[in-house]
Amino acid sequence: MNTSRITRRAFLAATTTAAASAAIAQDKPNTAKVVPGKRSPNELLNIGCIGNGGMGQSDTLACRNENLIALCDVDADRAAAAFKRFSDARKFTDYREMLDKMPELDAVTVSTPDFNHAPAAYRAMKLGKHVYVQKPLTHTVAEAQLLQRTAEEMKVATQMGNQGHSGDGVRECCEMVWTGAIGPVREVHAWTFRPQGKWPQGIPEPLPGMPVPETMAWDTWLGPAQERPYNEGYAPRNWRGWYDFGNGALGDMAAHVLDPPYWALKLGEASGFSIEIVRSKARNDHTFPLSQVLKYSFPERAGMPPVDIYWYDGGELPPWPEAVPKDEQLGDGRWPDETDGSYFVGDEGLLTTGTYGQKTRLLPASRMADYTMPDPMIPRIDKQNHYENWLQACKGGEPACSNFSYSAQFSMLILLGALAMRVGEKITWDAQANRISSPESANALLTKPYREGWELPL
Repeated sequence: MNTSRITRRAFLAATTTAAASAAIAQDKPNTAKVVPGKRSPNELLNIGCIGNGGMGQSDTLACRNENLIALCDVDADRAAAAFKRFSDARKFTDYREMLDKMPELDAVTVSTPDFNHAPAAYRAMKLGKHVYVQKPLTHTVAEAQLLQRTAEEMKVATQMGNQGHSGDGVRECCEMVWTGAIGPVREVHAWTFRPQGKWPQGIPEPLPGMPVPETMAWDTWLGPAQERPYNEGYAPRNWRGWYDFGNGALGDMAAHVLDPPYWALKLGEASGFSIEIVRSKARNDHTFPLSQVLKYSFPERAGMPPVDIYWYDGGELPPWPEAVPKDEQLGDGRWPDETDGSYFVGDEGLLTTGTYGQKTRLLPASRMADYTMPDPMIPRIDKQNHYENWLQACKGGEPACSNFSYSAQFSMLILLGALAMRVGEKITWDAQANRISSPESANALLTKPYREGWELPL
């Protein structure tokens, strides 16, 4: 792989890109005329990957057939496999430096913890880079809206990493619901076993300081977050449960599990909705609870009746439908242990899907014997490949299926659920006013403070 090639377009754009980068670093409006590069479908993209361990390793490998020229990770130990495999790529610890020094980049992947998604993606987009960002799209509602606006302004190709959205199953779910397979839908129950066995939650106090591993740049890992001493209970693996860094099990899995109901039931067209805590275990001021059940209530929209969406995590599970034999499967996985999925309750029957919308089917299973799937109404994604869908969009193809116009609005549903748990009471979202109508005080959590050098124009 040729990792040193700089295209003529990149060379000509270098001075403009550098000026734009400087403007961002000084927290000033970006007035540079940065235009995303145009590529033919067969031409390689120059790609940089931010975060190369964990899910970042998969995101990095997905770009291996392009011109992968830069890797960035704050933890040399976690990134070691990717650094070794792509030895010719330039290595960085701070993505700000990578973006400043490599104007030839066409696109970047962002596979950091949630709280760094928006600062990295915003900076890249303002420099004219296409971006692929892991789920959930951002850490706060204000950040999601900023990324959607910026993507539209800069005309870059974007994609959120909810890979099931490129699958056939979620499309089949929509088509079955839209053609009346189970009649009007009144309820949906969606669940994940996480965080059980994955990361700790329900921790009521900050953790004591520990020596920082020699392989980790802790201050850079913190990025926009407020300073605190290092503890292995935060990083590299256990950040997701902390309010300051992640969005709990809801942030981890709802981008997959709630995607079928969000799309099929046209929840994005609702004038607003409410979220209430049905129950939670070990709720506190620092981390998400050990388990929770949330109830989203949506009014009539797009010709569909009001619907309640129930979310369960941490071992909480929905009631087993009376019409379904106990030896059948809801969602996927090993019920009641490591299971994820959802089921829809309609006036004329039940439907279930897996974690990523796969294996969409009627319940009980006997109902599928005489059922004919509707003709496709939604275009299918080639090979159901979420990464390739984005890469082709970067090269001038159709917009990626989970581009920020879709995924930012969807992510807000998830982020507001996490916010409701932090508030500890029912919240009501007014989509028309773009704010929480009740309680008024909860609007303060739509955004957050940022450390100097990592600010966003919110």
